[in-house]
Amino acid sequence: MAKKGNRVQVILECTEHKASGLPGMSRYITTKNKKNTPERMERRKYNPVLKKVTIHREIK
Repeated sequence: MAKKGNRVQVILECTEHKASGLPGMSRYITTKNKKNTPERMERRKYNPVLKKVTIHREIK
């Protein structure tokens, strides 16, 4: 049987797109280790709607 680990799936959502009020959204799904990074994750990812790299933060 598979061992249960500390790895969980998280959704990253663009902060600039959310604030701009444009229709649609930019979201990415990734995994993180809850034990090593208990706080919310933040990554720079490409937003295809805004056509630039923006900050994406973890949502709950």
